[in-house]
Amino acid sequence: MPTIAPPTMRQPAETAKGRWKLLLIIAVCAAPMIASYLSYYVIKPSGRTNYGTILDPRQYPMPELHARLLGDETPAVTGKPTGLAAYQGKWIMLTVDSGTCADACQKKLIDVRQVRLTQGKEMDRIERVWLLTDDQPVATTLLREHDGLHVMHADVKALQGWLPATGESQVSDHIYIIDPLGNLMMRFPKDADPNRIKKDLGKLLRASAIG
Repeated sequence: MPTIAPPTMRQPAETAKGRWKLLLIIAVCAAPMIASYLSYYVIKPSGRTNYGTILDPRQYPMPELHARLLGDETPAVTGKPTGLAAYQGKWIMLTVDSGTCADACQKKLIDVRQVRLTQGKEMDRIERVWLLTDDQPVATTLLREHDGLHVMHADVKALQGWLPATGESQVSDHIYIIDPLGNLMMRFPKDADPNRIKKDLGKLLRASAIG
């Protein structure tokens, strides 16, 4: 006949099994948080393996930008995310410029479009957003050339107080990255090399399971 372990022997084994189950549940729940940390620290400033400048999101909390889509003059629907919050859950490649969009502006838009396309099957995890700094009309031909680009009016003072530039640049010189949690986390230099942007973004996408 099979030997039945007394209750005093079974209890430690059952307790250990219960603890392992609890740890597994905690690990599953913590996975998104771990992934977000990886997305920040897998490309470390030490050793200069990254091209873009890593930004501490605690220093750049997203302000109320009062952003609205170009041509959308209707009031926001209560409870529905608007502005950049509408794209939370995706990686955002952000540019800021005048509606006239001179040569440097057009180059940024082309670079952002092409960098996204080079990510292949991962490109659907990325949204492109252009925040306008004025009320200058945007050329229809430009919008057609960049189909899928989200163009928005935003509060200029809020933008200038939020997005960091350098001592030798201004906000409109840069391309920024916002992670799927809504954190501003990377800035690329003026006249950035799109091939190097591609590498940084690829590393972020591979390192993170979110977005």
